[in-house]
Amino acid sequence: MWEAIQSNKRRSWYLIGLMGAMLVGLGFGVGYFYAPGMGGAVGAVAALILWLVLLLVAFAGGDSILLASAKAREIRKEDAPQLWNIVEEMAIASGLGRMPRIYIIDDDAPNAFAVGRNPEKAAVAVTSGLLRRLNRDELQGVIAHEIAHIQNLDVRFMTLASVMIGAIVLIADMFLRSLWYGGGRRRSSSSRGGGQAQLVILGVALLLAVLAPLAAQLLYFACSRRREYLADACGARFTRYPEGLASALEKIAAKAGQGSKVNRSLAPLYIVNPLQCGPKASLSSTHPPIATRVAILRSMAGGAGYQAYEAAYRKVLGKDNHCLSERTLESDEQVAVRRATAEADKKKAAVERAREAVDLVDRLADFLLIPCVCGVRIKVPPTLKRDSLPCPRCGRVHPIPRAGTASKQGKTKQPSAPMQYQRKGSGWESFKCPCGRVHQLGPSFSASHVDCVKCGRKIEVIGSAAS
Repeated sequence: MWEAIQSNKRRSWYLIGLMGAMLVGLGFGVGYFYAPGMGGAVGAVAALILWLVLLLVAFAGGDSILLASAKAREIRKEDAPQLWNIVEEMAIASGLGRMPRIYIIDDDAPNAFAVGRNPEKAAVAVTSGLLRRLNRDELQGVIAHEIAHIQNLDVRFMTLASVMIGAIVLIADMFLRSLWYGGGRRRSSSSRGGGQAQLVILGVALLLAVLAPLAAQLLYFACSRRREYLADACGARFTRYPEGLASALEKIAAKAGQGSKVNRSLAPLYIVNPLQCGPKASLSSTHPPIATRVAILRSMAGGAGYQAYEAAYRKVLGKDNHCLSERTLESDEQVAVRRATAEADKKKAAVERAREAVDLVDRLADFLLIPCVCGVRIKVPPTLKRDSLPCPRCGRVHPIPRAGTASKQGKTKQPSAPMQYQRKGSGWESFKCPCGRVHQLGPSFSASHVDCVKCGRKIEVIGSAAS
């Protein structure tokens, strides 16, 4: 696969070079329009400087900006043990070297994406809907696909290309707006005697301003589609179970875009573009058709390796098409398809997945979860001011869990007084600090205390392993 990754990198730099030429050409055309002569060179340099500034911003905190725009929350192993184990498995299977950070997005539409400028500083984000609807094999296929994007350095290319497209669009938009508000008329009136030359320069500048963003987008989209096929091939090999990814793609596509509010700049990063999930791909599609991707994965009858994917790719798209290089195929070993993960009771497992996903989102939102003996989990929003709450099923009154002094928990108003919280069991628990901050204690919590980041109190936890 090393050859495929190197080919991917060379193709990336080639496309980046083409986009860079468009950027410089656009800057030159705009600069020359306003100041013939040296204005062209100044415009080209200014365009490069703008791109470098945007690129520095993207590399310094682009992944954080994207994750923040998606409202993603980072999780620990105890928050979602199965998801954590799957990411760890796929990182090892791919030889990534370092496990990426894991984020959860509170979105009922199933989907996932990866970000990061290199494998050492990468992250995988999944929606709560993905955790709810996918079984272990399907979730493993999705994670393997995203890990492949990280390993193949697709996330770096997406960052570079997106920033360059942004710079091209920004320059073109500024130029067209300046013409709209009279800049072109002022420029024409300032150069008498060169009317025909001015019209030619204006025509060329307008052509560059309109076509450069479109051409850059088309290059970006074409390369993105090829990368999706390559990530599917890697995902099938990492999991040794192509059906898992195929089934996951069908489930994601069935719900993609339904009630989901996705940032347009973030949509191309998802495994299924929620804004372009139709049955056919167009020139502006960032992803291949889902039906085609699924058909290729389900045609991998000969195994789960790259040779099997290449054979399935040519079978579905035609013998003249290819996805992987000959050197990659020659060095590939045969990989047998493994059996599906057995589930004793699929219906019960689906209900448990849904409950765990909902509880995870509620914990991340700082909800207090109070279990009642009748089986109901009472969810208390962190802003609730009441001291107790009745169970909606059986009517039992439950006090709101709070930290307090040893003599009278929850009643003190002295910030310096020692605070305590008594654990009720060994599972997930949540309680309020007197300042209103909600603290979540996981099953593996073993510290003797927690520090409230809001008021600075040190709260001793009675009943933990360290107490």
